[in-house]
Amino acid sequence: MLNRHSLFWKLFILLVGFCLLMIGLSYTWGRHMETRNAFLDEPARAVLRGYAAQAEQAWLEGGREGVDRWLEQLQGHEPGWAAVLDADLQPLGSVPFNAEQTQHLTRLRGIDWPMSRRIVGQPWLRLPFPTVPEQGMLVMELPQRLNPGHYRLAWQIVTNGIIPGLFTLLLCVGLYRMLIVPLNQLREQANAWRADQLTARLDSRTTQRKDELGELGRAFDQMAERLQGTVALQQQLLRDLSHEMRTPLSRLRVACDGETDLQRLRERLHREVDAMQQLVEDTLQLAWQDAERGAVAFEPIQIHPLWDLLSENACYESGWSQARLRCEVPADCAVQGNLNHLAQALENLLRNAIRHSPADGVVRLAGQREGSYWRIDLEDDGGGVAEGELERIFAPFTRLDGSRPGDGGFGLGLSIARSAIERQGGMLWAVNGQRGLRLCMRLPAAACA
Repeated sequence: MLNRHSLFWKLFILLVGFCLLMIGLSYTWGRHMETRNAFLDEPARAVLRGYAAQAEQAWLEGGREGVDRWLEQLQGHEPGWAAVLDADLQPLGSVPFNAEQTQHLTRLRGIDWPMSRRIVGQPWLRLPFPTVPEQGMLVMELPQRLNPGHYRLAWQIVTNGIIPGLFTLLLCVGLYRMLIVPLNQLREQANAWRADQLTARLDSRTTQRKDELGELGRAFDQMAERLQGTVALQQQLLRDLSHEMRTPLSRLRVACDGETDLQRLRERLHREVDAMQQLVEDTLQLAWQDAERGAVAFEPIQIHPLWDLLSENACYESGWSQARLRCEVPADCAVQGNLNHLAQALENLLRNAIRHSPADGVVRLAGQREGSYWRIDLEDDGGGVAEGELERIFAPFTRLDGSRPGDGGFGLGLSIARSAIERQGGMLWAVNGQRGLRLCMRLPAAACA
């Protein structure tokens, strides 16, 4: 669907403007040059005025005979018809006019007039005497050598060839900067990815455009961010996983070398294997959530039934009583999400809260409506964490053993929970509550809520 910032309209305006510019240039500049080439230039006018002065001098000094002698001299270096006339267009010389010449006398042109080419032959000019114009004039056929428009061909080449070519070049430069430069940047970024340079980004002038190429550039940058984050996460997971695996493996080696009681050795092996299995499963789960970006099926989810199921399982695993897992969410609380992902996230948050709460602690689930979203808070009695660590606890393999009591874990539960919440269009963050850490979820409200 075309919008007002679409590349189509930019190209449309550019091409229409270029066509109108070329038409206007061709009409105005071409007409101007055609008009200029129709007039005599100043040197030619000076020559003709000089002839008129000579004709006047010949008449004043020699009369009819002087005019005849001067006309004879003029014919020697200016071929073409010429005559000296009085104000009534009668010859001042002795040579009479024929009918064709008399007809030409009705179409005389002034020296400042355009020299039209629509007539056959050269135009005839009327050149009054410079001193006493009323006494006579020189009438002569314009000499070929004084014809205007000597540079007509050059001007036509400039007007119809060079100038349109320059404007076409400017159009091509504009199209290149508008279309090809961003595409070259996209190609360079793709080549950088191929060379494992995942930090390469497009120029801000491309990503800030509001047309289709700007959208494509922003999509490329987002894809680069996503790709860089995925690779960095996988590398970090591999490093952390290898580090975490060394501890149970070292304990197993020590137990195998030093443990003499077979039953205790078997129990130790079971604990360490279970821990390593849980570590590998959590790591794979986090990696899958980060890599899997397919479509997720959403449905209305009632929070109360989900909490009842999860709290029952948590009580069975931890030995807590149901009364210590309190649900203070309104009865009509329903969110739009994926049941499996939300259950997994909420289960991880609940286990984390139980793990870091004291023996007599209480975990509370509260919620309130915020426009088209539900905010759901899970708070424990574990004492909270330092303000500077509230965001870091969501990083994989982060454990703040010195700030909160508990038996640790692998530091993957909150990372998995945040990833699951974000896949449903929600948010997960942490704040320090009145009694302990408060984990806040913001999820879209269901249509029926």
